[in-house]
Amino acid sequence: MPKGYLIAHIRVRDKEAFEEFKKLSAAAIAEHDGKVLVRNPSPDHREGGGQGLAIVIEFESLDAAQAFYESDAYAEARAVREKIADTDLVLVEGL
Repeated sequence: MPKGYLIAHIRVRDKEAFEEFKKLSAAAIAEHDGKVLVRNPSPDHREGGGQGLAIVIEFESLDAAQAFYESDAYAEARAVREKIADTDLVLVEGL
């Protein structure tokens, strides 16, 4: 079964408050057996206008990635993030 991935580009407006999001999201990721493959605060942007953190998280399947995203634990983290950052986020299935 192909892996599932969360791919996000996060433009943080409040770095101090973002630490709370990281704490909450890390617990939710662990709860859903996710594995952070990329967390880079200064990626090498080649196209597009946005700057910010790049993150890629691997899950056992797309269903597992969706379950993580829709979980109560991640909803709490997401509520924090939405107040302090602008985010582009997709869930995709690997090859």
